Formats: sequence, C-alpha cells, structure tokens
Amino acid sequence: MAANARPTSEGGLSKWQIAVAIGAPLAVGLAVGAYFYTRKGSEEKPVDEENGSKAKSDGAKPVEEPVQTPAEKAQSSKSKGNKFFKAGQFEKAIKYYSEAIDIAPQENKQDLSTFYQNRAAAQEQLKNFQEVIEDCSKALELNSKYVKALFRRAKAFEMVQEKMKCLEDTTAVCILEGFGHQAGMFLADKMLKELGKEKASQAYKERQPTLPSGQFIRSYFSSFSNDGITSNTESYMEGEDDDSGFLKAVKAFQNGEYTDIIELCTEEIDTNGIFLPPALLMRASFLLLKGQAVEAKPDLDKLIAMEDSDKKLRANALIKRGSMYMQEGNALDAMDVFASAVRIDPDNADIYHHRGQLNLLLEKVDDAVKDFEKCQSLNAEFGLAYAQYCYARYRLAILQQSPMQMQEALKQLEECTVKFSTCAEGFALHAQALNDQGQFARADENFQKAIDIEPDNPTAHVHRGLLQLAWKKEPEAAVKLIKKALEIDERCDFAYETLGTIEVQRGNLSAAQGYFDKAIKLARTEIEMAHLYSLSIAAEAQDKVTKKYAITPPKQPFM
Repeated sequence: MAANARPTSEGGLSKWQIAVAIGAPLAVGLAVGAYFYTRKGSEEKPVDEENGSKAKSDGAKPVEEPVQTPAEKAQSSKSKGNKFFKAGQFEKAIKYYSEAIDIAPQENKQDLSTFYQNRAAAQEQLKNFQEVIEDCSKALELNSKYVKALFRRAKAFEMVQEKMKCLEDTTAVCILEGFGHQAGMFLADKMLKELGKEKASQAYKERQPTLPSGQFIRSYFSSFSNDGITSNTESYMEGEDDDSGFLKAVKAFQNGEYTDIIELCTEEIDTNGIFLPPALLMRASFLLLKGQAVEAKPDLDKLIAMEDSDKKLRANALIKRGSMYMQEGNALDAMDVFASAVRIDPDNADIYHHRGQLNLLLEKVDDAVKDFEKCQSLNAEFGLAYAQYCYARYRLAILQQSPMQMQEALKQLEECTVKFSTCAEGFALHAQALNDQGQFARADENFQKAIDIEPDNPTAHVHRGLLQLAWKKEPEAAVKLIKKALEIDERCDFAYETLGTIEVQRGNLSAAQGYFDKAIKLARTEIEMAHLYSLSIAAEAQDKVTKKYAITPPKQPFM
C-alpha cells in the first residue's frame, strides 16, 4: 500500500479538539445579605441620581425612601453602565462599571466578577485590549470558570499577538462548554494553525534531512508504472561505462543502497555526462524523499526545460513538480503543471494516476474517477492505479448516496484483489471500505492479507490498529498493533501520529505530546510538520487547562 496512506478525514475530530468534553459548570455565587437603616434627621433631601439636583419640596411632608445597601448601589451603577453601553457611550459605561466595582462589598465575588467582565466589554469596544485582559483576569480571579470572561480575554490575547495564551483560554472555553461554543472552536482552530505554521517555519529550516526507510522509498517508486529511471535500468547498463556516476547510482538503487545516490548523481550532473536528464530526475526524487523540496526544484525545472530529452522523463518531473505545489497548498498551480504534463506526453498513465490522487485529496472525487479510468485505459496492468480507481468509485457512490453503485464498487474492489492478488494496496483499500460498512471481520482479514504481501510495510499495521478501535473498542490492542509497525520501521511518522491521537482520546495528554514530537522530527514537508505541531500544541494547551481547572479529562469512547 502507498507509504503515505492516511485514513480519510470524514467523521474525524478537529485537530485541536482533544476529546475531553465536560458539562458546563454551575454558577457559583455568594448570597448578599441586605440590610436597611434610617437616615438621621428629616431635613435631608433625596438626590436625583441622573442630574444630582435636590428634589423640590411642595410643602407636603417628605416621604423617606429606604436607603440602599452598598450591594444595591453597586447594582444600580452597573445598570447605568449597561444603559450607556447599549447606547454606544462606552466611556460613560466604564465610569459606572468602575463605580460599581468600587462600591460592591468584597465578599460579593459573583457580582464583582460580572462588573469586571462588563467593564472589559466596554474597553473592548474602545480597542483597549490590555485593559480588557486586566479586567477579564480580575473577573476570573473571582470566578475561575467564567466563560464570557475567558472568551473575551482570549480575543484580546489574539489582538495583542499572545497566541498561546489565546489558545489556552479558548481551549478552556470549549472544554467548559462541552465543545458547544462554536466561536471558541473556530478561534482555537485558527490559533492552532497559526502556531503550528510558525513553529514549523523555524523548525523546518533547522532540521537535519534524512532519507526515510528503504520500504518507504520502494513504495514511492512503485507508485509510478514507468518512472523513467528504475524502469529502464537494463537499457542504461548495456554497453556503458561503469565509471558513470549515474550508472553507479542505478546499481546502488538496485542493491537497496540509497545513502550515496544523491552524491553519485551529482557526479554525473557536474560532469555534464550523457545521462544528465535521468540523473537530474533521480537526484531530485531523492531530495524530495529527504524533504528537500527547495533543493529539488532546480533539477526538476532544468529537466522540464530540456525539450530534446525523453518526454517520459520530463512528464515524470512535471508530476513531481505538481505534487510539490500540492504540498505547498497551491492546488491551482499543481493542476496547471499536470495539464502541461498531459500536453508533453498525453498517453502517460502515471500523469492521470497521480492527478487522480490529488483530485481525491481535493475532494473532487468525480474528477478522480475519470483520471483513474483514463490511467486504466492506458495501462490495464497497473494494479495500484486500478485499486485506487475502484476505491474512488466507492467514494463517489457514498457522496451520491447511491446504495446500488456502492455495492457495485465494493464488488469491484473485491474483484481487484483477485485480479491483482499481489497488490497490497488493493487489499488495504478494500479493507478500508469494509471498515466503513461495519464489516470489521472481513476488513481485518484484508488488512492481514496486505501485511502478508508486504510484511515490511508498517502502514497496514497502523490501519489494522485503527480497525480495533472501530470494531472492538480496544485501545490496548490497537496500540500493540501500531507499535508493531514501529518495530518494522522506527521512522514511521504515521504510527507516531496515530499513537498520539489515541493517547489524546484516552486523556493521556503528556504521552500524546511525546508521540507527536517524534512524528515532527520525521516530517518531510513543512506543511506536514505544521500539522503535527498543531496536534502537539493542542495537547499541550489542553494538558495545561485540565490541570489549571482541576478537570480530569474523561476517556472518550472510541469510534
């Protein structure tokens, strides 16, 4: 199966939502003891609270009004503040909220927290974000689970670029609201994306690029029916000088010795040897495998511009260039590059196969089916592409809500495993479809067959572990299977990411961070690294919040 296979996103959690849902807290308040007293002397006149003038006497006997307690006076000031707030007179609103704060008895914590929060709301309208933070913080000192104050402070933290503090407050809001606070969820996700991107931007520059496992490299090249390099090794070797750097690289590839391939290709390129075009493509391919897309781009561009070189080499370079654009999040340029590849080599099955995969990623399932169908018409013996064609048809039937087409697609997936009985991807994709349909036992059998065909491929073990969660709700069994994947390939970032997600669902947030951090070190693209940082930061934020508010994250039922 493909080395970078991932489970579909349908039904998945948002990456920051770490499955710790609790009920909204009950409001905590202190009873206010009201008391009254009588003024001394009947000559004292009541004061008009609006203009401060003395009430006029009409000669009648004055009626004494009950004297307000400090708590009542504070509420009266708050009401005035609310009146001015609604009228858009925020300076006056602040004045009366401040008056309420000064008057209110210190033991009336619930009232005081409300007054501070109201004043923060008025400060927010005036864009006094530091004052908003200070008032919300005081409100939270009095009522630590005050959701309005938490979210208002979170928004202020965003405005002053305190992104981690913003994330922690929004995380608290979402936990306390049982993940029902939509604005809080949106802001948390926004902060995670920004924080993940910032972390990845620096870390990606500082990382030490390394090649993935041999199995991953072989899977990568097997995703091409004709990559222009490994498919032509015999013709390259016939009657040629063994001193050629490129031919040495080809021999190293055949022997599974990948470490020196970039250096050997560089020998060919630097001497402008006769194998310059395939050497450029091979070096670029291995640079991409190391996650060095910036270094690979000049080689690809140079080969693409060599109009007299083999069109299959140029088309392969364009496929890889298009995939690079997709990794950068630039789908339009990616599709333009694939269109150029079609113009150069319209009968190249690999172009339609890889464009079909990108269309699946973009949720353009109908276009993906058409691309895979075209690929099959050009190379009916390409089992990997046929398996993905069958799976794309299944996905399309789900989107179109067509039970008949879905059953046809499932039957076609099963037939694919018979027609291409040595294609592990066919069994794995059939297993995923069966898993979707709740046919867990059959899905498990198919994952096991994929493992039997490619025992050194860790990905099937990870998917089989995920199946245990959906089927038997057994996280321990799942973890055991996924750790088997790491025994096969200790650099399987998909395994670390999945283990981290499971620990998050079990409420083991510190352990989750550890797994995400291991996956980060293995990331091959900056976008992948940013995604993993987001997961790690989300776990960190929720770990802090649950400890701060003395919340024990409940164990989430596994879906």
